[in-house]
Amino acid sequence: MSFNHAHWQARLDTLRAAHGVPGASLAVLAGGEVHELASGVLHRGTGVEVTTDSVFLSGSLAKTYTATVVLNLVDAGALDLDTPIVKLLPEFATPDPVATETITVRQLLSHTGGLTCDFTYDSGRGDDCLARYVEAAAGVALDCPPGTALSYSSVGYAVLGRVIEVVTGKTWDQAVKDLLFTPLGLEHSMTLPEEALRFRVAMSHLGEEPTPAWDLMPRSAGPYGRVIISAGDVARFAKMHLDGGVAADGTRVLSSEAVALMQRRVVDSPDKWTVSADGWGLGWTLYDWNGVAGFGHDGSSVAQHSFLRVVPHAGVALVLLTNGGDFDRLYHELFSELLRELADVEMPPPFAPPTDPPAVDIAPLVGTYVREGVITTISRADDGKARIRYEFVDGMKDLSPPLEAELVPVTETVFAACGESFGANPVPVVFSTLADGSPCVYIGMRATPKTS
Repeated sequence: MSFNHAHWQARLDTLRAAHGVPGASLAVLAGGEVHELASGVLHRGTGVEVTTDSVFLSGSLAKTYTATVVLNLVDAGALDLDTPIVKLLPEFATPDPVATETITVRQLLSHTGGLTCDFTYDSGRGDDCLARYVEAAAGVALDCPPGTALSYSSVGYAVLGRVIEVVTGKTWDQAVKDLLFTPLGLEHSMTLPEEALRFRVAMSHLGEEPTPAWDLMPRSAGPYGRVIISAGDVARFAKMHLDGGVAADGTRVLSSEAVALMQRRVVDSPDKWTVSADGWGLGWTLYDWNGVAGFGHDGSSVAQHSFLRVVPHAGVALVLLTNGGDFDRLYHELFSELLRELADVEMPPPFAPPTDPPAVDIAPLVGTYVREGVITTISRADDGKARIRYEFVDGMKDLSPPLEAELVPVTETVFAACGESFGANPVPVVFSTLADGSPCVYIGMRATPKTS
């Protein structure tokens, strides 16, 4: 099926405006070609328009680039997936001595190493930033014992970034450039803010106003949260994975075996709604659309959000970059239409509580759940309904006031946090257990063990 550029430009314009998104860039890989579209403005204050070569902050989509570099090094024989991290980084440590000795490269790639997500430590802007970050993270508590559960981990990807540096003898930034951007011809992809200023750059918006600063993340966030990209470049990156690891000019970036390994499911996801994940591979989020397999990733950086969905059987990849507004609704409506037409895929509906919620005994769920930076309290109100309090502590204590909401049952273990402090759309709260049977709660894909 040919790609109707005029039709999809009109749909992007209409849906972007309907959901209050200031600016968006869309790239569609279909029929072996990358089609690029743009809509809205990069900055409401200046009125500068989004163009197809504009660049956005990727957020966690950066993890897929870090994972790809790791597999490139595995292909080269420079790295083994089952090597304990401490063998590569003697300075690596956790508060659990057994975990410190056993956490592997493979576990960090699949978010099963137990390392937490939200350790927001600024280790400076020098080339030693990742080395200093890894040393500072040594005392940070694990979310769970290694190998017992999926727990989304940005700390793990910062560690992988440092592994790349030690193995290559280069900074993570330079390694990504040399091993990915250059061989793939990605001229609108970079990792440092000073490199981005060559291009038209998207500004985040909170409400109607642009944020006071463009990029609030430290340099050490790069491996887990900062690749600066155009939508078209992300589509070309995805095409390499669809083409068995070969770039457009025939350069081999990954072996076909490494490409397949990244897409092989390592672990199921208890939370299938926060980032639409049915499972996780080595770097990729994995999707199951009624039996149709796909892979991709989401990203968030302040109010810039990225979405990548790839459907291998159809040779289709979709990329959406946004800079504010109700980006989730834009993503869902636009991608639902595109996937239906181009890949015969039906996306599930957006997460929402049922109109007639089931009766659930919440007594076993009531209690306190703790992970690094966050305390989650589940309580029962006087009317018998479940409530949640999500409080930032330690290094995250100044991030936001505590978030509070009613929990509306979806199933016996899945609830929707519905309240203004959690945002305009319901937030999934998923109760589960670790491999040892101990209870935990998932919010934002992070496993938080019950402590009392």
